[in-house]
Amino acid sequence: MVDQQTRLRDVVGARTATALAGALELETVGDLLAHLPRRYQERGELTDLGDLTVGEAVTIQARVTSAKRRPLRGRGREMLIVTVSDGQHSLALTFFNQPWRSRDLRPGVTALFAGKVEVFNQRRQMTNPEVQLLDDTIPGFSDGPGEVELPGITESASGQLPAYAGTAHNGTVSAGSGSPGTGPTGTGPTGTGPTGTGGDGPVGDVEGFAGGLLPIYPTAAKIPSWAIAKCVRIVLDLLTELDDPLPAAVRARYRLVSRLEAYRLVHQPSSWADVGRGRTRLKWDEALVLQVALAQRRHDVEKIAATPRHPRPDGLLAAFDASLPFPLTAGQRAVGDTIAAELARSFPMHRLLQGEVGSGKTVVALRAMLAAVDAGGQAVLLAPTETLAAQHLRSLRALLGPLGRAGELDAAAEATRAVLVTGSLGAKARREALTAVADGSAGLVVGTHALLEESVVFRDLALVVVDEQHRFGVEQRDALRSRSDRPPHLLVMTATPIPRTVAMTVFGDLEVSTLTELPAGRSPISTFVVPATAPKWANRVWGRIRDEVAAGRQAYVVCPRIGGDTSDADDVPGAGGPVADDVADDVADDVADDVADDVAGPADGPVDGVRPDDIASRDASAAARRPGAGVLDVLPELRAGELAGLRVEALHGRLPPDEKEETMTRFAAGELDVLVATTVIEVGVDVPNATVMVVMDADRFGVSQLHQLRGRVGRGSAPGWCLLYTDVEEGSPAWERLAAVAATSDGAELARLDLAQRREGDVLGAAQSGGRRSLRLLELLRDEELIRCARGEASVLVDADPQLSAHPVLAAALAATLDETAAAYLEKG
Repeated sequence: MVDQQTRLRDVVGARTATALAGALELETVGDLLAHLPRRYQERGELTDLGDLTVGEAVTIQARVTSAKRRPLRGRGREMLIVTVSDGQHSLALTFFNQPWRSRDLRPGVTALFAGKVEVFNQRRQMTNPEVQLLDDTIPGFSDGPGEVELPGITESASGQLPAYAGTAHNGTVSAGSGSPGTGPTGTGPTGTGPTGTGGDGPVGDVEGFAGGLLPIYPTAAKIPSWAIAKCVRIVLDLLTELDDPLPAAVRARYRLVSRLEAYRLVHQPSSWADVGRGRTRLKWDEALVLQVALAQRRHDVEKIAATPRHPRPDGLLAAFDASLPFPLTAGQRAVGDTIAAELARSFPMHRLLQGEVGSGKTVVALRAMLAAVDAGGQAVLLAPTETLAAQHLRSLRALLGPLGRAGELDAAAEATRAVLVTGSLGAKARREALTAVADGSAGLVVGTHALLEESVVFRDLALVVVDEQHRFGVEQRDALRSRSDRPPHLLVMTATPIPRTVAMTVFGDLEVSTLTELPAGRSPISTFVVPATAPKWANRVWGRIRDEVAAGRQAYVVCPRIGGDTSDADDVPGAGGPVADDVADDVADDVADDVADDVAGPADGPVDGVRPDDIASRDASAAARRPGAGVLDVLPELRAGELAGLRVEALHGRLPPDEKEETMTRFAAGELDVLVATTVIEVGVDVPNATVMVVMDADRFGVSQLHQLRGRVGRGSAPGWCLLYTDVEEGSPAWERLAAVAATSDGAELARLDLAQRREGDVLGAAQSGGRRSLRLLELLRDEELIRCARGEASVLVDADPQLSAHPVLAAALAATLDETAAAYLEKG
């Protein structure tokens, strides 16, 4: 009996199975069924040849307009040049030494062609593409003498038909050679002509397209889309049922088809409605499995013993609140009350705090840290870079005043001590800091990954605050949390707005708090896209900086690269040296990755998420342009030109830590007018007097990243200005992204736009690269309601049956989906 675990070699033959495994990693029936069409094309609907991208392997449907045979030097050698058209554009197809093609590819014939798009003599073409005829009037057709479309498609390891094939396929595939076929099976015993396989004729493969929709599959060399369709058809003909991970009650409640029916609908649809029904059911499989995993994680966390940290009404937190020169917003108070209640629980707090740029997350985090200190413990603030860690320490000390100066003459009675632990500390400073951490005199500890070293010992770690979640490895956070005998409470902060569905999916095991209200006194930020091709606009950019400086204010100029004579490749993370904490902010590849993600096209077509063949970047030319502006290149130009006479300095990850600290201190003190920097200033830098930012080559940054960057200005009482300088063409997708940033200051809206322009990665994987994605169909924006329902169903299932004993198929699907890496990711929270 065939099921999802059946090896493909037992169904489609050894050679075909080997090809599918090697090229597409398809080894079992389940693998093949899960290899879904990337798009669909209506029978007779011609592909728009004008949209083809050179270098891409594509499958097209086109009509032959001409076919010319041309002899070549050498006996029996010839070339066939076929021109196909979509009615407006044409494409040349060149076939070498395949004389039988001229009988099949006559003017007026419509067929599928699969191959790589190339350019020859300034004309796009394909060379020796795979062919599948679609016209019912064409006699038997095949791919060549003695071959079927995919070598070995009907052969088993012993050279015989596989045990399953003879009972269900009705002669639509053939092994061996013979004369040209004239019917469905037309397999002559001998001969040198093309094989007359039914799968190549009007009855056979074409019968599989009778529904009117042609499934177009992700392919590889020598494995055309229709060959995959043939394999799928063999498998579906043999299957009578599949184990279904979705409980019957859930299927009934949402009127979902069975899993087997879902696969039939997506692989062999008669209509777009079929595709939609099938994909919706398969999306439920993905959503429920993921949400069950997260529900189990939440359930397990509640069983872990943690030390309750009860608040003190007259302690350090109360003194801090009384010293604040500004009132807390309602949101800050509400989130603070929630955190205080969770710190007092007997199991660990797992909470995500997100908020708009400038919404006051640091104050909320500091209040949580002070509550932990009040309860006799220590609190850690973990930052991804030394620059950000140093900025956090300055901010905490400024907010605390005498409350953060324990042991000093002007310390308050309730004071604690805040220390910094980074990799670049000198031996004496490091020894003093580690001693204060170990004996507990430092209640507040701010640091980078240096806190993960074995030499760092805490007296009583009560709370870990992780800043900028998306930029810090899960393993690193887990290493710090494991330093305590009992797991500390966890508060994750991010200034990158996260759409609700992403929070439910990526952070589904964390409770989420959101700050939406900005503190009083914050000024609006005006954002404009500045075309580099318009000199008057470009000149006005630098004029705006001069105007602001003349008014006593300061400015940032942000560049995507460090630049200079040394390649940015020198700053790759892990290269070592004192700047290792910060180089991640400065690597040009990081920016390039953001661009590649941001310009990936959203889903297209009549069905949600059915993407077109040419999914490639809509702005592929961005990567081919000149290198982005570099700090070390822009700095001397500004000093000698547009900003001559102003106090201009540079800040980037290649600088020694003490020099970076000195530069930031001078800028914060108003001793510098303009800071030319990389994205090292993206988060955490707080200089209220800075009112204008120019982002060079702004199209090379992601949408959310630009929103983060502009949050560095307008933090005081004066209005802020963000000028996005770019040389991309107006109206291009890259320009439209920048225009979207300029049009709104709503970080949540931009986050949705950012997500809409990206392809969902493997939300369970730490690296989000390599292997197969856990989410093949589920789209976090389009499927928000489905994800919400799946989360509710998962919670009910896990609450009633944490180990899924009553749902063994769902448990097996969960185990299969959660490989070791993904499971570890969830376990580490």
